[in-house]
Amino acid sequence: MKKMYLLGAAVIMTMAFRSECYSQDSHFSQFYANPLYLNPAMAGSSRCPSLHMNYRNQWPALSGNFVTASASYDQYVKSAEGGLGFYILRDQAGQSTYTVHQAAAMYSYHQDITRSTKVQFGVQAAFIQRTLDWDKLIFGDQLDPKMGLMWNTKEQRPVDSKSMVDISSGIVINNKHIFGGVAVHHLTEPDEAFMNLGESKLPMKYTIHAGMNFYQHGNKRPSLSPNVIYQRQGDFKQLNMGLYWDKEPLVFGIWSRMIERDAVILTVGLKGDKYQLGYTYDATISKLATFSAGAHELSLSFLFECKNRPKKFRTMFCPSF
Repeated sequence: MKKMYLLGAAVIMTMAFRSECYSQDSHFSQFYANPLYLNPAMAGSSRCPSLHMNYRNQWPALSGNFVTASASYDQYVKSAEGGLGFYILRDQAGQSTYTVHQAAAMYSYHQDITRSTKVQFGVQAAFIQRTLDWDKLIFGDQLDPKMGLMWNTKEQRPVDSKSMVDISSGIVINNKHIFGGVAVHHLTEPDEAFMNLGESKLPMKYTIHAGMNFYQHGNKRPSLSPNVIYQRQGDFKQLNMGLYWDKEPLVFGIWSRMIERDAVILTVGLKGDKYQLGYTYDATISKLATFSAGAHELSLSFLFECKNRPKKFRTMFCPSF
């Protein structure tokens, strides 16, 4: 238990105070169940409005675990020739010692290239607030070897909250058999430092995602879909390769993180005409496996009816989860 607490505390302290370090974006393993978070260009990709809700608990066995929740809504707007969307997100670590709130709005312009291929260009504006509960932290100079917690710390107290405005963009292209996209988040690289020890810029995050669809004879929905997603933010790199098998109403998926080989991602989903429900377990295979307990993730999406359906609209054929 002590080792778990120390590891969790170290993660929070590193993220919060070191000016030469930077934080990473919140992470989800059901990439396409949270499409606006993956790429702002995906706003309005469905013919009718959609609502997505996501919850993730990473490293639940640690006292410094990460709990992330988000909700998003988007729809195609004919008069805007594209999609409009917004999402909210809350990410907390160490029993709310460190918290991130984010709200974003995006617009995606849709353009048909050919009768079967469509491209979408997206731009996003976000407001981010990071909060640190200083009173929940314990430093070495507060502890007595025999009596435990005894004194006030001499560490410099930082500001409790840091707010910033952020801009991101993306592009996706798809047809019935192949799809892909590129997104660049944090184009402005805002300063996120809590202490006046120099700038600590939030580095740009690059995302490249692509996949293919294979159909069984007479089936309008893809049955098999291999996918690859590469992300880089500062020194952090992640390559995910996976496969979805769609056997309606069930969907099964398996992914592997290839660079560090730290996890195998297992997904099972249930799809209906107006909803979809998914569960994912990240099975940790690195040295953290013995005391992190992996990660659990849930998603729930609702697909709404629309009165005036666009007649020539081309739905994006990408995975549900």
